[in-house]
Amino acid sequence: MRAIAVFLLCLGLMTDTFGWEVRGAASLEERYFPHESTVVSWQWNSSLALTAEVLHDWNDRNDLFTFVPYVRLDEHDSERTQVDIRELSWVHVEPNWESRVGVRKVFWGVTEGRHLVDIVNQTDFVDQIDEEEKFGQPMINFSTVTDWGIFDVYALIGFRERTFPGEEGRPRLPIPIDADASVYESAAEDHRIDFAARWQLYLGDWQIAISHFSGTSRDPLFVSNVTAELAAVLLTTGAFPATFEPKLTPLYNVIDQTGLELQYLYDGWLLKLEAISRSGQKDRYHAADVGFEYTQSGILGTSLDVGWILEYLWESREPIDASPFDQDWLFGARLALNDAAGSELLLGLLYDPHTEEKVFNLESSRRLNNEIRVSLEARFYADTGTAPQAKVIILGNLKNEPFAKPLSVYSTEDLVQATITYYF
Repeated sequence: MRAIAVFLLCLGLMTDTFGWEVRGAASLEERYFPHESTVVSWQWNSSLALTAEVLHDWNDRNDLFTFVPYVRLDEHDSERTQVDIRELSWVHVEPNWESRVGVRKVFWGVTEGRHLVDIVNQTDFVDQIDEEEKFGQPMINFSTVTDWGIFDVYALIGFRERTFPGEEGRPRLPIPIDADASVYESAAEDHRIDFAARWQLYLGDWQIAISHFSGTSRDPLFVSNVTAELAAVLLTTGAFPATFEPKLTPLYNVIDQTGLELQYLYDGWLLKLEAISRSGQKDRYHAADVGFEYTQSGILGTSLDVGWILEYLWESREPIDASPFDQDWLFGARLALNDAAGSELLLGLLYDPHTEEKVFNLESSRRLNNEIRVSLEARFYADTGTAPQAKVIILGNLKNEPFAKPLSVYSTEDLVQATITYYF
């Protein structure tokens, strides 16, 4: 509660003393996990989140200051409880260029299934089930507009580690991830300065972007704390010593990644492609997400718009290192009622034709009035088999063998989440 009090006090001081523009939101969230967990005792979880956006411009609006603080209090998971600064930046605008300095969020990408090229900001893995909530990244960004497109260069100062559920958190793996013991390839660890650049061009109905990132990977690999001696004990007795707890540790390599984004709009069709080539995490690999979205407007003479989504997700890594969505299809439908309440619904199915695993996603929201919006989200796993135990995960890691069904580690982590948000 002290964090909330400080949060509200700061907002009040900025509004009353400096006369800056302040807007924000307070959210009450309830989560339900239909299946009992093998590692935690609860199935219901409540949390409260507060965020705000403080804005101030001057110099004929050629200079803008933005401050976005964020607070979340979670009932069970201490790793999900946080006080953070999502953005704290100064933007200066000239006729043909801009400079942006501070903590910022930058989004790259065009597809729905995987945001392969979106690499500047670190994922706040525990905050939302869609894994699209990001931490702010300290940076210096210079952007210029020419007849040949928009050019951006970035110096990314410092690194933020990915968050993972704590001992009492869900959804989670059957084996804990020891984020406090993270390992870095760079001797500078989380103080390394990374670099990125992006060129973007709008050419008629085409949107084209090419990007390059050189620095610490935001997406870690994992290593186990099991030594050869402990592995021998496990193989001989079927169990680890009673005093030993197996864990996985994030490994942050230095990588180089080149990305391509293509988007083409034609008569209700939106064709999309994201592709990357990455080196630095074992062998160089390639990945792509390609597909389309087709929108039908005014269905049956109503105000309903329906967008049909189809994408194919692919990558070339060996199965032990690859994402669970390395050869999957995404089928989706986006419904917009275009009513006064702004009602929206997004349905998605990720399907792996090789393992027959499926992930069902639902996202929906609706305004109750000008200040209050309610939302419902859900994620269900199907045909994943039984969740492997910790020793099975460790042995697979040591033998460099992937699971026959990679999503089996989440087989008990189906989730329904309801949120009510008040905007002020």
